Amino acid sequence: MNARDTQADAAPVPARDSHDAAPVPARAAGQPHPHESARAQVAGAAHYVDDIPEIKGTLYAAPILSTVAHGRLRGVDAAAAQAMPGVRGVLLSADVPGDKMLAAFAHDEPVFAIDTVQHVGQVVGVVVADTVMQARRAARRVVLDIEPLPAILTLQDALAAQSYVLPPVFVRRGDAQRALANAPHRLQGAFEVGGQEHFYLEGQIAYALPLEQRQWWIYSSTQHPGEVQHWVAHALGIENNAVRVECRRMGGGFGGKETQAGHLAVWAAVAAHRLGRPVKLRLDRDDDFMVTGKRHPFAYEYTVGYDDTGRIQGLQLMLAANCGFSADLSGPVADRAVFHSDNAYFLEDVEIASYRCKTNTQSHTAYRGFGGPQGVIVIEAIMGDIARALGIDALDVRMVNLYGTHERNVTHYQMTVEDNILQPLLSTLEHSAQYRRRQAAIAAWNAQTPVLKRGLALTPVKFGISFTATLFNQAGALVHVYTDGSVQANHGGTEMGQGLNTKVAQIVADELGVPFARVRVTASDTGKVPNASATAASSGTDLNGRAAQFAARNVRDNLAGFVAGLDNCGAGAVRFEGGQVVSPTATRHFDDVVGMAYANRIQLWSDGFYRTPKIHYDKATLTGRPFYYFAYGAACTEVVIDTLTGESRVLKVDILHDVGRSINPAIDVGQIEGGFIQGMGWLTTEQLVWNDKGVLPTHAPSTYKIPATGDTPAHFKVDLWPAPNREDNVYGSKAVGEPPFMLAISVFEALRNAVAAARGDGQAPLQAPATAENVLRALGTLIN
Repeated sequence: MNARDTQADAAPVPARDSHDAAPVPARAAGQPHPHESARAQVAGAAHYVDDIPEIKGTLYAAPILSTVAHGRLRGVDAAAAQAMPGVRGVLLSADVPGDKMLAAFAHDEPVFAIDTVQHVGQVVGVVVADTVMQARRAARRVVLDIEPLPAILTLQDALAAQSYVLPPVFVRRGDAQRALANAPHRLQGAFEVGGQEHFYLEGQIAYALPLEQRQWWIYSSTQHPGEVQHWVAHALGIENNAVRVECRRMGGGFGGKETQAGHLAVWAAVAAHRLGRPVKLRLDRDDDFMVTGKRHPFAYEYTVGYDDTGRIQGLQLMLAANCGFSADLSGPVADRAVFHSDNAYFLEDVEIASYRCKTNTQSHTAYRGFGGPQGVIVIEAIMGDIARALGIDALDVRMVNLYGTHERNVTHYQMTVEDNILQPLLSTLEHSAQYRRRQAAIAAWNAQTPVLKRGLALTPVKFGISFTATLFNQAGALVHVYTDGSVQANHGGTEMGQGLNTKVAQIVADELGVPFARVRVTASDTGKVPNASATAASSGTDLNGRAAQFAARNVRDNLAGFVAGLDNCGAGAVRFEGGQVVSPTATRHFDDVVGMAYANRIQLWSDGFYRTPKIHYDKATLTGRPFYYFAYGAACTEVVIDTLTGESRVLKVDILHDVGRSINPAIDVGQIEGGFIQGMGWLTTEQLVWNDKGVLPTHAPSTYKIPATGDTPAHFKVDLWPAPNREDNVYGSKAVGEPPFMLAISVFEALRNAVAAARGDGQAPLQAPATAENVLRALGTLIN
């Protein structure tokens, strides 16, 4: 008899009496467990793509960049580059073995520039060499023969020329023109808000390894391994099953690695295919700025009608998005801006026009909030303008316009707001932040202080959770229980520092009733979970956490059925908690039950699949229920400006945010704080400037300023709304990745209030970002 036979025939492990059981530890979910990679990251032991040991023979690529915003590409002279030491090849469009256009949905972006260049920084090809620096130096020696063509560089020029990457979209409800004509008061306004560089700490990078039989292994710093797989296969002219993409973690993404990480993977794979060697491509910070897209800059025009209380009666709104030279994700970004141009407010008679403008700049892409911030900011600006025009407090205007019940709870895109907590949430923050008392104190301060002026604003957020493209609201996961009782989970989401893997481990631990430390989540891998959606739209935990929960539940049910057979009870009577398996008659250690189950050939692994319920969406009319639920929040922010220099500072922030029943309060609070500060940067210091040649001079930390530690206010208070999600979401939680970003719009509104106080005429013509120069322009003391 062999060892396996002996194990299978062994007597069951004796059950321990229930009264001998140790106290049951707290469940993992709801606890502030440290981020699963925190210790490794602090110790420098967490591996990113550039830390992976390189295969012998690895080569390095560097991009050849266009120096012209728009032109006809007449030729490429690479002779000088090819003569340089270590150079192995120069790859251009002709070297792409498959489709020379990327597999983006609009099919409007080439792998490498073909006949024309469309922006400064467009990749014309790559140089491959033995070292990184050899490749970069040689790339600068490639001479491009480009005949300049007229370039469109501003939104105004694009609108005038009707230059669009996608057709305009119009959404209407009621009769806005009639409502405006009948309104007691009307206002018109226009302003712009700038883009934003993602500024992830780990830049864009890919490492392409050719394997046997035309197979590929791609390491990519990506939020969407499945799309990288598809893009690489498409460019190489092979099937998806020949490409495996892996991502253990990213050093930040913020949307910038949702589609655009795919470019680097394709460029590296094309080079590796041509040369038959592994190729790594890592952009330096300057090239990363020049090559990759940003948050979409927007321009707005509006006409609003309202009554004496500030309640909106009619609204005509124009949103123009600077999409850059190709569509990328501009369609759904602009759609979400339309969806969120109501924010927290009921708009009965409204017309919205959305223009998706083509310019000769980088192709702008996803960014935290995905168009939501660009929609929310315009309606919040309108609320502030109405309040100043009427001479009343802006919070009162906001409160009178909030979504309510019955006929005032349906959005302009025909979704009913069923989970509305706006009024109690805002009222709670108004009281806890002492909003009214502070407004009076600020008014007194501003009346006595000629140079420094303060402003205060309390603004809400209502953010829809789900991909607006319904098909992406699905996820898969695997859970493996090993014979020693340890657990491994794998899912289709990606970890970019936001704590997704930590939350998934907590969920799986509780489903199996084991300690959190027994669960390990492994790298995202298209060879394990196929066809996964991007980790985006704040849905990472909602989708992948639920899928992992279902996978773990399947394994648990297998074990429960096995124990029920041993103890002659129903499987539903078997509990898993505190590392133990408890039936009505016996208590056993989880590890013992697993060993027994394996010996009896019980399946100890399973898959799980989840698709978001209830959602539907008509893309042609932009109507339906695109979101499963809404996440809510509010922020009260106090600022001060120096009217002599235009400098500003955020003094105090009070936040009340809705995360449902938190799976990990520490991670959720961290996401709220980080999202707010990133949003504050978008609206205060982060200014992208393109010159009249289409060059981006703000392409490095010396010229582009993200918030630093010193910009965080000393008074920064975050509270969580104490109620679970009303929808059947995983553990009653709500998404927290993107909604807090829009809390920072309170900073901009507070700054506009300070500007209005300084001007003394009730006007606040401030453009975003509110740099010192823009503050002075708004004050009328800086002449262009």
